[in-house]
Amino acid sequence: MAEKESKSSKKPEPGVRIGFDLGGTKMLAVAYDGEFNVLARVRQKTRGHEGTDVGMGRMVTIIEQTLKKAKVEESVLLSIGVGSPGPMDLEAGVLLDAPNLGWKDAPIRKKLEKHFGCRAVMANDVDAGVYGEYRKGAGRGAHTVIGIFPGTGIGGGCVLGGRLVRGRTLSCMEIGHLPVQADGPLCGCGQRGCLEAVASRLAISAAAASAAFRGEAPCLLKEAGTDLTAIRSKVLARSVEGGDQAVRLILEQAAGWIGQGAAALVNLLAPDVVILGGGLVEALPGWFPEEVAASANRRVMPSFRGTFKVKTAELGDDATVLGAAALAADAAEG
Repeated sequence: MAEKESKSSKKPEPGVRIGFDLGGTKMLAVAYDGEFNVLARVRQKTRGHEGTDVGMGRMVTIIEQTLKKAKVEESVLLSIGVGSPGPMDLEAGVLLDAPNLGWKDAPIRKKLEKHFGCRAVMANDVDAGVYGEYRKGAGRGAHTVIGIFPGTGIGGGCVLGGRLVRGRTLSCMEIGHLPVQADGPLCGCGQRGCLEAVASRLAISAAAASAAFRGEAPCLLKEAGTDLTAIRSKVLARSVEGGDQAVRLILEQAAGWIGQGAAALVNLLAPDVVILGGGLVEALPGWFPEEVAASANRRVMPSFRGTFKVKTAELGDDATVLGAAALAADAAEG
């Protein structure tokens, strides 16, 4: 199924909409006007260890603080969109299990609608981010957009003809679990050869740590040693800038795998734009997306070559909150 974008030509209804990014380390609420201009934002640590009920109460408090900061009354709040990781029942608005938060069966939609008296919508955080880029970021004006976000894993999403692609009650587009290498490395999902197993930042960092241990990446070894927790995206970028050719080759190989995954999706969905985002891409602007684009164009059907652009995400941390707010607005207006 898909979440349909509102096609109404009427002016946006006056009032305020809230986008909320519920992450493992942060809660971010942003208040928007009818044109999705930012009115106010409040960001706090998640503190998931406090439990489901306390956590949902903090969500309410943060939204109240955001409205107060925007100097508007709760009565003008039209809708709330929440982007969150973890499996959820999208139809019921229940976060089923969030290991990073310690929450289970959290009825977020019911909690917010009861307190604020407006429509609330839940979405996968990556889906919301891709939708945000489609509405106001690197996917503006496109018919179909695919988003690929390499990080600890590899997240993805798709807007097809103005509709967010998803199942009836579940998020889909698990791009990180496309099989790209037969009998490849074991993935966290239990399968072998997934894109995530060969091209996530975690996979890249593991390969880079091995190179550092072998003495092939002296800059990386000096800054981070072989500690995976220390080999973050910016550290990898500095390693390449410092002349660690082995790390550059590891990153180029990862970009090639991501391009292979993108090619499979281009053959299936014919997007106008493939958007790359996340901390790894932000730390490696320019050549990394170019490597992905080159790999994708080598592997797509000839008739698809040159029909799509590979772009870097533009909205950063605001993509999820904006996309969630836009999805909620569409639902409330539809």
